[in-house]
Amino acid sequence: MTYDVKDLALAPQGKLRIEWAGRFMPVLDLITARFKKEKPLKGKRIAACLHVTTETANLMLTLKAGGAKIRLCASNPLSTQDDVAASLVRDHGIEVFAIRGVNNKDYYKHVNAALDIKPHITMDDGADLVSTLHSKRRKLLSNIVGGTEETTTGVIRLRAMANDGALEYPVISVNDSQTKYLFDNRYGTGQSTLDGVIRATNFLIAGSTVVVAGYGWCGKGVAMRAKGMGAKVIVTEIDPIKALEAEMDGFSVMPMFKAAPLGDLFVTLTGDIDVIWGKIFENMKDGAIFCNSGHFDVEINKDELAKLTIKKREVRTEVVEHTLKNGRKVFFLAEGRLINLSAAEGHPAVVMDMSFANQSLGAEYIFANASKMERKVYNLPEKLDRQIAAIKLKSMGVKIDKLTPRQKEYLASWQEGT
Repeated sequence: MTYDVKDLALAPQGKLRIEWAGRFMPVLDLITARFKKEKPLKGKRIAACLHVTTETANLMLTLKAGGAKIRLCASNPLSTQDDVAASLVRDHGIEVFAIRGVNNKDYYKHVNAALDIKPHITMDDGADLVSTLHSKRRKLLSNIVGGTEETTTGVIRLRAMANDGALEYPVISVNDSQTKYLFDNRYGTGQSTLDGVIRATNFLIAGSTVVVAGYGWCGKGVAMRAKGMGAKVIVTEIDPIKALEAEMDGFSVMPMFKAAPLGDLFVTLTGDIDVIWGKIFENMKDGAIFCNSGHFDVEINKDELAKLTIKKREVRTEVVEHTLKNGRKVFFLAEGRLINLSAAEGHPAVVMDMSFANQSLGAEYIFANASKMERKVYNLPEKLDRQIAAIKLKSMGVKIDKLTPRQKEYLASWQEGT
């Protein structure tokens, strides 16, 4: 084995935490049981660039049960749980390259180490494996049969590549599965983002003004949860349809510049750059807190913040106080990295159960159908999406109605009307 983790002595704690998360992942558990019998990934090599958490660990165990050889690296410098990484290596024989807090050079050293396995499939959370393959490791492309992508940000990058004719192999957008984005993005991000903010700051949400930048499924989740905890919520948007939806959902909608002096807490979730920039920092109130819950650390312009800062100090773990030239103090969380993973534990296992069910079934689908797939971005078949939802409902003890033969006949007919 080859690996690079912080300390294998952390493995016992990581093992217990992996087991705990697994208790809340019944869909993945059923897939694991089938994979052990059928070995659909036997002899296949998978390079995975994902957040190294307890939930991801359970996905790795599922893929290994299916017969795959895996190398895992982190998809964010601050999202690795070092005890989990250690346990995957020591207790489960999975090669991991991930240490919390690595610099950019070592981050990409780990990405390249994962690719050194010469993978047949890539499993991405932000498309760093795909982009590295296409830019610096092109000789490995001949081995690749396909990939999966977990995030909105990554899918945006991949669709841009496909539109330019630059994408060299098919990729399944796990993010576009309904059992992913309707639950992981909304309920997972909604809860875990505020969990990260609260752990880092001990900030009281009730009575505060929370500015949510972006009203996609992640933004909807944060806005909904903040409102439920008693906050006054402002939404900023560039899409008129999403802005209209936010307004009709009961939130105040306005440009970021207008929201700047009103917000107590700012959360960016857009997938784009410079959502909060120089003029916004200058117009924030004294004591304003801002963080990012989009995938990359580009949504908050750190260069412009640095130019406006005359003094800074870390006042709590993952909380840096910036004294600006105008005399106001503002607080930047987790260096602009994902707040829910940098300051908390990420999404609850219950919701990641469905996301990682999509990942494992996506890998199986690619190997079964690679010869028929083109070099573009695909969705996982709706049949599998519904299968995951049905298993999840069963695990929750929830039953639903079934169509009667007469109802099926009516829905299939065009002759019957009023």
